[in-house]
Amino acid sequence: MADRRLQVFHTVAKVMSFTKAAETLHMTQPAVTFQVKQLEDFFNTRLFDRTHNKITLTEAGRVVYDFSDHILELYEKMNSEVRDLTGEVSGSLVIGASTTIAEYMLPCLLGAFKKQYPDVNIRLQVGNTDAIVSMVENNMIDLGLVEAPVNNKNLEVEVCRIDEMQLICCPDHPLAKRDEISIEEACKYPFVVREEGSGSRSVIDTYIREQGLSLSDFNIVMELGAPESVKMAAEADVGLAIVSRSTLMKELKLGTLKAIPLNPPLRRPFSHVRQKQKFRHRAVGELLDFAVTYCKEKAVEFGFEVPDLDDKKRYSSHYN
Repeated sequence: MADRRLQVFHTVAKVMSFTKAAETLHMTQPAVTFQVKQLEDFFNTRLFDRTHNKITLTEAGRVVYDFSDHILELYEKMNSEVRDLTGEVSGSLVIGASTTIAEYMLPCLLGAFKKQYPDVNIRLQVGNTDAIVSMVENNMIDLGLVEAPVNNKNLEVEVCRIDEMQLICCPDHPLAKRDEISIEEACKYPFVVREEGSGSRSVIDTYIREQGLSLSDFNIVMELGAPESVKMAAEADVGLAIVSRSTLMKELKLGTLKAIPLNPPLRRPFSHVRQKQKFRHRAVGELLDFAVTYCKEKAVEFGFEVPDLDDKKRYSSHYN
């Protein structure tokens, strides 16, 4: 219902890029440029300065951006309050998720949510934890789901599940018959790791340091950008790796990988992240409630630890 020109301009101004705005809005770049030009024609002034493939807001652009922030939020509030009166849960949500959560948790969760709330349209953005937190900070997504601690006091962070990460290797690896292993023993073998910025990589780095080691003590033979790539490398005996046990259901069932618990255990919180002050669309609230219940049920089903979401002190170290 909001002025499309204003929505497009607001997105461009947030990301400071016509190309990135086009990707976010699922539009072509010429269409984004046209909408901004229409708004500039309406005000009879430039809203962006364009120099050397870089854009900045003009003084008029900053005024329009500040007002558009309030206007678009008011549209959301009006829409939500009317929907509350009618009991209808509908609208569009933009969710961001880090790779492991997006690939292994969300498809089933969102599918179940969509069956219960068919009038809610969901768009998913996938990136590493750093990218998803940045999207939340810049108001580009309604909700972020991440797999590493978030150290930003301006964001609301709530644990939805506790995940255990374990060492993986091919079935004929010398360590394959072990019931558990310390990281000191594991570091003697070649290792495959995720890329920097990955939530998994961050959690593993912290764990290794807590054991008195650093990644420089490891023989890192490969850095890869996705959990599937890491698992395939371990299957091919390129090296050991540490991954979420929740990503291993298929491989463990087929016997193509062995998972060895670490001693001490390596556990991390899966959390949802959103802006503290941002108006919460009713559909976001429904999704959060649905996700908490769904994750608890699946945690019990697959033997994962169920977090006590009322016991915030238990996880406070993750957010300090």
